[in-house]
Amino acid sequence: MSREILTQVTYLVASVLFILGLRSLTKPDQARRGMNLAALGMLLAIVGTLVKTEIVSYGWIAVGLAVGTVIGYPLGMWVPMTAMPQRIAFSHMFGALAATLVGVAEYHTDLTEGHPISGAKMAALAFEVLFGALTVTGSFVAFGKLAEFLPGRPVTYKGQNGVNLALAAVAVGLFVYLIIRPEFSAGFYLMVGLATLIGLFLVLPIGGADMPVVMSLMNSYAGLAAAATGFALGNEVLIIAGALDGASGFILSVVMSKAMNRSFSNVLFGAFGSVQPTTARTAEGMTVSEISPEDAALQLGYAKSVIVVPGYGMAVAQAQHQIRELAELIEKNGGEVRYAIHPVAGRMPGHMNVLLAEANVPYDRLYDMEEINDRFGEADIALIIGANDVVNPAARTDPGSPIYGMPILNADMARRVIVLKRGMSPGFAGIENELFYRPNTSMLFGDAKASLTRVIAEVKAA
Repeated sequence: MSREILTQVTYLVASVLFILGLRSLTKPDQARRGMNLAALGMLLAIVGTLVKTEIVSYGWIAVGLAVGTVIGYPLGMWVPMTAMPQRIAFSHMFGALAATLVGVAEYHTDLTEGHPISGAKMAALAFEVLFGALTVTGSFVAFGKLAEFLPGRPVTYKGQNGVNLALAAVAVGLFVYLIIRPEFSAGFYLMVGLATLIGLFLVLPIGGADMPVVMSLMNSYAGLAAAATGFALGNEVLIIAGALDGASGFILSVVMSKAMNRSFSNVLFGAFGSVQPTTARTAEGMTVSEISPEDAALQLGYAKSVIVVPGYGMAVAQAQHQIRELAELIEKNGGEVRYAIHPVAGRMPGHMNVLLAEANVPYDRLYDMEEINDRFGEADIALIIGANDVVNPAARTDPGSPIYGMPILNADMARRVIVLKRGMSPGFAGIENELFYRPNTSMLFGDAKASLTRVIAEVKAA
């Protein structure tokens, strides 16, 4: 079998595995298999590329594989689950940087060696570096906000929309001009620089509460850049993988923006982070009801229907294993436990699903918001672990709230609500949660993992 045929065969098999892997990710009980299929597909794609006849030296390729392994293994194996959102943002940045550098190198090589650049190839190269460069800085800002070395609040200034539009207009103008005049190298590198600034200015005005949408959007942009790389290099598997990544990220962005009541047109242009209205209700004069672990255990031990609402606080405390153990005790006593998953709970899409799967919580106990919301009214207890904005009734009742209109979990409609939280600090949206002050709500303060451990001990002793 010739090298070219071997490459095409491996590319074909890799593409099929990518599609099957993506399909498997639509079902929680098949997600692990989907990831394995996609990983095998990527391995085959690398093998197919390594045997291509165009490769004349493997020196730098070997260095790249070694360095990538040294960086990638710790990122995959040692990064704690609480840091997974920023790790993914970091990965998007590296993927986009690779696409950008490939585009710049291909353009520079063709130009210096006098190779003619067709309009179609120039369009692919320009598209590649445009989306790649803005994804690099956009993902870095998202990483910084998630890692909290950049401010999580929206960073805004007067006239920012005008500046963003002007930068985008110039970049698009250069894009079009380069298709006509590919030899205009100054315009090419200026476009790369403008795209870098656009990515920065797109994400800075977006608040930490909107990071799940940002991450899915950056994923889509990185995929589009990879697909354009495939067109520029004539690499079929890059086109397919990039198109799958771009399309899936785009669809996920639509789902995320809908879940947060955001205009998708605003999401596309990064204008959906804004200064919060000052007309939102405050908690002045309101009091909370505190509960002890012993009282919480008494209520949970005899509850017949419990709905668990996990949030980022559960991830910080790494309390998912204690949640599963408590659920098993409740079920042993004749109760039923379900898990309500909001699409944007945590700091990345699917964050809660991943944590609960890590604790071996049965997949069929996890319910999406649309499936579980009508059942809160029948629940004896809604047990909230670290969730905040996704259960805030202000989204339904307070037109002055920045989250007004956002679909939320109807936890406040349960007969009793128990909230595990370290303190009364607000969530990503920076506003008070009305639920905490409701007469049917009790607050169990402290580290969620430690609190649940005490609750479990009390339930066992009862």
